Amino acid sequence: MINAHTHLYARLAPPYTPGAFLDNLRKHWWVFDRQIDEQTLRESARLYVQEAKALGTTMLVDHHESPNFIEGSLDVLADACEEFGMRALLCYGATERNGGAEEARRGLAECRRFIESNTRPCVRGAVGLHAAFTVSDATIAAAGALARELGVPIHVHVAEDVCDRDGFRRLRNALVPGSILAHGVHLTWDEVRAADELRCWIVQNPRSNRANGVGEPQNLAASPRVALGTDGFPSDMTAEGASAEIVRRRIAGEQLGREIFGTSGPSPREAGRGWPEGPGEGRTSGSSRPSSAASRHLLPASGEKEGEL
Repeated sequence: MINAHTHLYARLAPPYTPGAFLDNLRKHWWVFDRQIDEQTLRESARLYVQEAKALGTTMLVDHHESPNFIEGSLDVLADACEEFGMRALLCYGATERNGGAEEARRGLAECRRFIESNTRPCVRGAVGLHAAFTVSDATIAAAGALARELGVPIHVHVAEDVCDRDGFRRLRNALVPGSILAHGVHLTWDEVRAADELRCWIVQNPRSNRANGVGEPQNLAASPRVALGTDGFPSDMTAEGASAEIVRRRIAGEQLGREIFGTSGPSPREAGRGWPEGPGEGRTSGSSRPSSAASRHLLPASGEKEGEL
């Protein structure tokens, strides 16, 4: 099973009583993420990944933020995934909410650094933005340009709450095929259709939506490209629901995995030793390192914590 949107750092977050959405961010999550250092992140990631694997998850799509530990943070996450043989797509969610444009620049630079330097065969990199409402149009444009340059998707929270109702409109020109739009609770029918036409993925996170009181998405049926995530909750994908709609989205996540890795199932050689040799794997004969194309996601051709944004 594929967890198409989560936050590994949330595993060690202290408990809290959810309130209004923006209050949850300002009083809890944005306080906690500023406290994350290398050791905290490593311990949280290792614990989350181990538990996810025990729960039957075969791939994690992580969206990370640690404003006081940006440079090198994605390597910490990648090392945890490699250690336990977990496939993953990682990004740093660039934002301007603490340090303005310079903070966003550093976040995007961390995405670039990781994508260009990563050689772990079970891990890929993406370009991350926190959400449209915490970045400027200039940062959105820079993220889009970087994603196109490197041939990777964008991973961003979109329309989780009414405060980000215009998020898709602002992001639209930056999005590339394969981009991952987390939540989409307040997307209109036409916006969901437009996301599908752009070959983007939307990821529903039912437990998180209920915990944060943001409502339930009403228009996601306009696209078949809707997967399932946990948004920082433990990676028990069956706990997100058992309705036919949720099951379809859990299954749809397998296609997302195929777009990223070229395969939907776990490999017996996944745990830090690379994918089996063979056509389309992006490997050179006799090499233990992936090619530059295989080390990134190529764009397709056409304790239980409350959810975090």
